[in-house]
Amino acid sequence: MNDLLQNPVFNALSTGDKHLSFGTEQVKYFDAEVSPYAGFPDDYINGFANLYELLPEGRRILFARPTPIETPKGWQLQHEIKGLQFVYNGNKQMEGDFSSIVPLSTAHVDEMIELVRLTKPGPFDKRTIEFGSYHGIFVNGQLAAMTGQRLHVANYTELSAVCTHPHHLGKGYASVLMQHQMQIILSNGQIPFLHVRHDNERAIAVYERLGFVVSRPMYFYFMKRL
Repeated sequence: MNDLLQNPVFNALSTGDKHLSFGTEQVKYFDAEVSPYAGFPDDYINGFANLYELLPEGRRILFARPTPIETPKGWQLQHEIKGLQFVYNGNKQMEGDFSSIVPLSTAHVDEMIELVRLTKPGPFDKRTIEFGSYHGIFVNGQLAAMTGQRLHVANYTELSAVCTHPHHLGKGYASVLMQHQMQIILSNGQIPFLHVRHDNERAIAVYERLGFVVSRPMYFYFMKRL
């Protein structure tokens, strides 16, 4: 089953996030306000050409693959990130105190977007919360940290938007929020996984302490349709 995570975006759009998908049987994408992600099968050579036809000029997409790609015709590469994919190995007991964690709703979206702007964990827009299960910790009425879910790939669920306000680093908020999220995912019979920049040593150390192990490299390409 882990092979599904080699192409997590297309497989999420075809399975657990199918209700949020647009496109065709071979080429799929999210609404831009949900996520810039788009994908197609590994062996489908017309994917970017089809996306070019389906999407309007100026539309930005995020494409993920475990191996590097060349910038396709009709698209402008805006940013490339070398990352790592981690999968939970099931050997860690949840030990966090979850009493300060509260569910986040659409009423919190502006605060969530501002926290993402400060911390840059990855794309987040007005409808990203529709992926579900966003939770946060507030300090003196301010959103200090949050996490949630993103891609749902068959029996795998991605932890996403793990971020802590710069004024509240070092307090263990990310760890406790992740353990809480992992508990939710595991209780639903799912396996947690996540993505991280390859050079984010602080985050990687937290993930490894929580029982995540490297599954594969993952390259992320932010591109704009010309």
